[in-house]
Amino acid sequence: MYTEPTTFSAEEYFATQPPPPTLDHDIEKVREFIQRQNKEGRSVVLVTSGGTTVPLELNVVRFLDNFSAGTRGATSAEYFLKAGYAVIFMHRQFSLQLFSRHYSHSTNPFLDFLEIDGPLSDANNSNDPDAAPIISVTPEKRADLLEVLSMYKDVHKAGTLHTLTFVTVNDYLWLLRAVSQEMALLGRKSLFYLAAAVSDFFLPRQKMSIHKIQSGKGSLHIEMDQVPKILKPMVDEWTKEGFIVSFKLETDDNLLLPKARQALERYGHQVVIGNDLHRRKFEVVFVSRKESEFDEYWLRIDLGEHHGPAHHAKEIEEDIVAELVKRHNAWIEKGKL
Repeated sequence: MYTEPTTFSAEEYFATQPPPPTLDHDIEKVREFIQRQNKEGRSVVLVTSGGTTVPLELNVVRFLDNFSAGTRGATSAEYFLKAGYAVIFMHRQFSLQLFSRHYSHSTNPFLDFLEIDGPLSDANNSNDPDAAPIISVTPEKRADLLEVLSMYKDVHKAGTLHTLTFVTVNDYLWLLRAVSQEMALLGRKSLFYLAAAVSDFFLPRQKMSIHKIQSGKGSLHIEMDQVPKILKPMVDEWTKEGFIVSFKLETDDNLLLPKARQALERYGHQVVIGNDLHRRKFEVVFVSRKESEFDEYWLRIDLGEHHGPAHHAKEIEEDIVAELVKRHNAWIEKGKL
């Protein structure tokens, strides 16, 4: 049965689509985190990371997904922590995590860092706990692991990292609005780094099948609605003084800059970071407004710098974050005038 697509404003979306069941609990924890960071005088960045799913049934069996492992978000969050920011890391469940990302790939598996000292056969045939084999770190890997583990422990000791998870685009939108509203407390010391790959289309709850869509009926036709544009209410309502950075990914070079400029014109936020799908790991462009004109700043890294241990290889996110920290500091200072 065909139904006409609906155009949702952000206001209409939140009035008709239900919040995730854990929203109140999640935001209470976010509020406590933000209040603590504000008291300690830190700037706070919200980093969104990973892709979103679009369920096709209320009792979800089938869903649509989009491409994103969360690499840029997890990598950037680490560099923001190194720069002295407190980080709210809002990521897709099971996407790449900070710190453990260094050992998440098949090229650098964590278990390869470990050794077993003592024969397993002794442990299996003895009730003596002293005879049990000991797990140790491979000597040549100890320095690398110690560096990452030290960063992890320091961040947790300082209490500067808070994590949130989402799965569906609905989870993401509700969390983004609620976190943005809480971060308004920080004024210009709030930064938004919206690196998540958010679905452009969704199926409203009112149009979903209750049970699994049956395959015996032949071809499947679904009319989806467009996800509301939430950058405009972020700028105008939710976090009026926040420094907001969005991303634009394209596969056509000819569209990258026009689309980035169009986004700035439409939503009025501070920066769009444009990246081509095939060059995003070593080249991006910052597009911003400079009075009545657009300013474009290209950032590139040398692929020849990608050598050595995984977490010593040059990552473009290091330079992206450094540039944004500089711009955010200028934004903060401008607010003092």
